Amino acid sequence: MRKRFSIAVPGRAVSLAAGLAVLSFLAGCKPVGPNYTRPTYTAPPVYKEAGAPTVTVPPPNPDGGAWKPATPSDGMLKGKWWEIYNDPQLNALEERIDVNNQAVKQAMETYLAARDQVKSVRSQLYPQFSVGPGYSYNRLSHHQPDALPTTPTSFNDLLLAGSGSWEPDFWGKIRRSIEVARSTMQADAALQANVSLTLQAEMAADYFQMRGLDSQIRLLKNTVSDLEQQLDLTQRRLSGGVATDVDVAQAQTELETVRAQLVDVSVARAQFEHAIGTIANYTLSNFSIPFAPLDLTLPNVPLGVPSQLLERRPDIAAAERQAQAANAQIGVAISAYYPTITLNGAGGFQSTHGGTWIQGPSALWSLGASATELLFDAGQRHALTDQAKHLYEAQAAGYRNTVFSAFQDVEDNLSTLRTLNEEEAVEKRAVDAAQHSLDLSNQRYKGGVTSYLEVITAETTLLMNQRTLTDLQTRQFASSVQLVRSLGGGWDASQLPK
Repeated sequence: MRKRFSIAVPGRAVSLAAGLAVLSFLAGCKPVGPNYTRPTYTAPPVYKEAGAPTVTVPPPNPDGGAWKPATPSDGMLKGKWWEIYNDPQLNALEERIDVNNQAVKQAMETYLAARDQVKSVRSQLYPQFSVGPGYSYNRLSHHQPDALPTTPTSFNDLLLAGSGSWEPDFWGKIRRSIEVARSTMQADAALQANVSLTLQAEMAADYFQMRGLDSQIRLLKNTVSDLEQQLDLTQRRLSGGVATDVDVAQAQTELETVRAQLVDVSVARAQFEHAIGTIANYTLSNFSIPFAPLDLTLPNVPLGVPSQLLERRPDIAAAERQAQAANAQIGVAISAYYPTITLNGAGGFQSTHGGTWIQGPSALWSLGASATELLFDAGQRHALTDQAKHLYEAQAAGYRNTVFSAFQDVEDNLSTLRTLNEEEAVEKRAVDAAQHSLDLSNQRYKGGVTSYLEVITAETTLLMNQRTLTDLQTRQFASSVQLVRSLGGGWDASQLPK
């Protein structure tokens, strides 16, 4: 049940001006509901797993904390982060994502819609006016109760009238709604940035995986060439009577096995090429990437300090903005406890003849105000306020959980890079040992000391270790990309729209 109070405003200019001044003052009062404070989270002083040689760690603060990084962007990746890999082909592919990828476009349109919502809500702070002419021809009954012989029964009614209404934001409902819309817009902008970052990282990871397969293809082709020479040597030794048909069959089997592996790797390469073309929005029937083994140098990734991660990851920024929107929604719910006050006015000209239409005696106007207070709602406002508070707590918990997951993400990728670097060093020694073993086996076979089976075993072991080493190097590039993604790429919260 709502109770309505109506007030007739006197037609004196002084009283009207004073009333408007009081209303304007009240409309500027502090909005109801809690002001927002970012949910607390204390970042660790250092990263635990920052031991990989390709990670650049900032120097620690001197004793006593005499200095700290000057700005959040010091020692961090900038904008086009993929350029640290110095690969023109990758740069060209990455540049296409924000322009051509449909997922990015979808996220951008969602953000633009949220931006328009801010403008829509903000318009509620201002009065609404409408104006329009009207015309009607009227004929009255001669037998109406108050009819007189001299009363005209047919006449024109010409009307030019305007009206306005304004609901002053006394309690801050509109201002809190603007805060909700603005925070939602900023969250959508951060989500759009996160979509871009995710696709950029996926593009780079797929690209390096494909180039790693090119390295595998080069290795397998070189091995096929070596095995063809081995088969030729074995066949000549068979003709000379120093080898057997078994040796030739074993050499032929090993050759065909590696050729089959080469075909299999080529299939995987084609799949990565298709994935890259899809992300970059190419027509796949006309898209191809030239063969290029992964001979790049793994770049250093500037790590920054842990506290900067809160400003660098768009998913963290989105969660934090959603928490602010939920906090503002509490104020919107609380404002329902207060009366709704509306000012309205109308004015114009009315006449039965065009010649006297726009004249002083034809003028009409009215001013008024009304206040409506809800007296009984069976607990609805209380329930909605509690609901808004619980939703805020849920968003705050979601923000903290996003932060926890972000630090885990960084630590996981740092650990992976460090482990892969250690594993690569061990695997290089294994490749060297396998190569030495093959050289010795070849010498023993040519000298007639051993069978060709020993050569095949050594050849297979070498190829297995070479492929493992190539795979480790590829995984290092992919993990480097994932570390960049987990650090937020070149993004930071200063890029959020205001």
